[in-house]
Amino acid sequence: MSTPMEHRVLRVPEGLAGERVDAALARLLGLSRTRASELVAEGHVLLNGQPPMKSERVEPGALLEASIPAPRTAEVVAQAVEGMRIVHDDDDLVVVDKPIGVAAHPSVGWEGPTVLGHLAAAGYRISTSGAPERQGIVHRLDVGTSGLMAVAKSEHAYTVMKQAFRTRTVDKTYHSLVQGHPDPHTGTIDAPIARHPKHDFKFTVKADGRPSITHYDTLEAHRYASLLTIKLETGRTHQIRVHMSAIKHPCVGDLQYGADPVLARKVGLERQWLHAVKLGFLHPRTNEYVEFESTYPDDLQQALDRVRDLS
Repeated sequence: MSTPMEHRVLRVPEGLAGERVDAALARLLGLSRTRASELVAEGHVLLNGQPPMKSERVEPGALLEASIPAPRTAEVVAQAVEGMRIVHDDDDLVVVDKPIGVAAHPSVGWEGPTVLGHLAAAGYRISTSGAPERQGIVHRLDVGTSGLMAVAKSEHAYTVMKQAFRTRTVDKTYHSLVQGHPDPHTGTIDAPIARHPKHDFKFTVKADGRPSITHYDTLEAHRYASLLTIKLETGRTHQIRVHMSAIKHPCVGDLQYGADPVLARKVGLERQWLHAVKLGFLHPRTNEYVEFESTYPDDLQQALDRVRDLS
């Protein structure tokens, strides 16, 4: 079966004169530069009736035609996840302790296990609120971040918990082992975060980004690294990783955000040292404060022990 296509025909405005084809296409259609380049490379774009090179420059009034494949959809696939632990379960919500290598929910391009897939395999009925592939999801953890995550089971819990995260009344506490010694040893990072202009799956501090606030406090200071407790006011994608990298103290093992690969190898770490250790909030049904805690996974504990030994 052929993939459905959306056909767009556009005139290049004066303001885009001299831009590369892929850049002009991205601006006109609201696509990422990478996606626009892919469309050109795959032969889905014509410039004045001819297939262009992505680096070709456009002129005012030129005719751009693009045939855009319909976006792929993601579906929840029931699949039990080894190492996933149910920390709490009631009629309104379930709290899980997520291992690394597991996404919160399905997404296009991700074929690995998910929290929702594990819950489906275990027979949990989740709230139907939200997009089909992320129903019940009120907050997320990165694939490479382990720890506590809550999922709504009732529609009431979904509404209340989404609002709680939106208004920043949920206590989200992380521990992270970062390179070096932050100065001051206790502080707040208030720096807006936006998508990285050159990397689709990376974020960066940028003046026109979304407001992002991270509080940190040093728990242990060692020769090569410091163990921090971190609380988030906001919940941006990669927020802790971006902020710690921005102050030149990336999470140990976080090579994507500038961590030292030599130190990562020395402590035996293959991912960022970052764990969601505590989650506290007013229960959506009883309005009583509840709090859940998680211990470090083996790989993080072993890396921390090695850092202590190196001191």
